[in-house]
Amino acid sequence: MRPQVVLSMEQALTMTYATLRCVHLGWRVVRIEPTPLPGQRTKGDPNRYIGRPVAGDDRHSYFVAPNLGKEAIALNLKERAGQDLVQQLIRGLGADVFCTNTIPFRHAQLGIDYETLRRAREDLIWCSISAMGLDHPEVPGYDPVLQAMCGYMDVTGTPDGPPMQTGIPLVDLHAGDEAFAQILLALLERGETGRGKMIDISMARVAVSWLQTFLPMLDLDTAPAELKRSGNEHRLFVPVNAYRTADGHIYVAIGSDAQWNRVTRDPMFASLVDERYANNTGRRENRRELHAAIEAITSRHPSAEVAAVLAAASIPHAPITRIEQVADLPFVAGKALRTTTPDGRAVRLPPPATATEHLDRLGGELPFAPSYGEHTDALLAEIGLSAREISSLREGGIIA
Repeated sequence: MRPQVVLSMEQALTMTYATLRCVHLGWRVVRIEPTPLPGQRTKGDPNRYIGRPVAGDDRHSYFVAPNLGKEAIALNLKERAGQDLVQQLIRGLGADVFCTNTIPFRHAQLGIDYETLRRAREDLIWCSISAMGLDHPEVPGYDPVLQAMCGYMDVTGTPDGPPMQTGIPLVDLHAGDEAFAQILLALLERGETGRGKMIDISMARVAVSWLQTFLPMLDLDTAPAELKRSGNEHRLFVPVNAYRTADGHIYVAIGSDAQWNRVTRDPMFASLVDERYANNTGRRENRRELHAAIEAITSRHPSAEVAAVLAAASIPHAPITRIEQVADLPFVAGKALRTTTPDGRAVRLPPPATATEHLDRLGGELPFAPSYGEHTDALLAEIGLSAREISSLREGGIIA
């Protein structure tokens, strides 16, 4: 597939992550941000101002990673002239895809709805991410709100604690991945049919789609109480839990009776040989006593010593890695991406989900995130506007 051109009116995380995956393929991504309102101190995507300042006033730390390798243009889409520029950009840049995570009731107001933009290119792939999809155009939503709505917080946390959100924005990232996948599918279909497509991603539907080990079980005679918050334990497989060691914690996941038999042959865990624990059903029925007995053993030994026994028995396990150590893990360090700040500081980035030829050609180094409106003039010149026309648009408040 040839490199595609993506225009994206994006903010926050979910769509910016989707189009970052396009950057990883070597596609050209142009992010559209609004011009500021009179008296407004910040400009464009609010995420530009979250975290520590990195490069000027408009590129703070939270904004950088999802926006690497992109171009940025600032347009006033409340004016017809700004809306016309979007259509000119689609035609002039040969845009294949238009993306937005603007709340849907504003699509038509801003001239970025599917029916309007397909006039600029009949076979345009158009993709929206919103809280509950185009059928619920006025519903706003952020990741933790969707986690609360869709049951995630009811099953996350300790049994005696309050509902909790997950440590990472799962719904944002899953919706972004889904958008990316559907865009790829639509482009493949367009190659066969010559037709464009409207893609409607509901964050709520995406979130519920991952409840594969919860919702069906309710109709298969599982009591709701069995699916509630269980801390670090697995609800069905025992023992799967985090255990204290002499110098930290280790997570152990025993998923079969065969694994249990192997580990209890080692002298460290031989005291756990007991008919009550011979199969998973018995271990579940006696889970509290068993968890306590395992931790009584592991707490007397350093994590490395416990890990060596588990490894010898081929038991899945891992230390609880501190977030500041993750980038140094061997399987991460060798695959991590990089960027460089305008003042020359090296920044390590998460590796891509899968390797791409484009990233290999770049040696894993991506251009830094764009400043607000950084490429406005260059992009408009590329589609044929003169310096005088660009200056007039700026004076008229149509571009920033």
